[in-house]
Amino acid sequence: MDKKNALRAGALAAGTTLMMLLMSSPALALARDDGDDPGKGLSVVQTLGLYVILPVVLFLVIAGLVMALDKSRAKKDTTSSNINVKSDAGAKA
Repeated sequence: MDKKNALRAGALAAGTTLMMLLMSSPALALARDDGDDPGKGLSVVQTLGLYVILPVVLFLVIAGLVMALDKSRAKKDTTSSNINVKSDAGAKA
């Protein structure tokens, strides 16, 4: 029964994807809309900077701030260090 459900879900996902691809034709992008005023395009360097370098730099800044402001390193006392395992009662045999 699980294989049937998986096959049905896969067929549904594939059919939905195919229908969306067929309905959104890239040829429609060639027709200009009324009031459309596109600006100057980005160069390759600007595109890489905006979509690759900037997100990586932001990730590194956020990760650095999280590591720098982490308070868990200041607390070195673990739970197991508070437990006394030595017995106070002397066993007499």
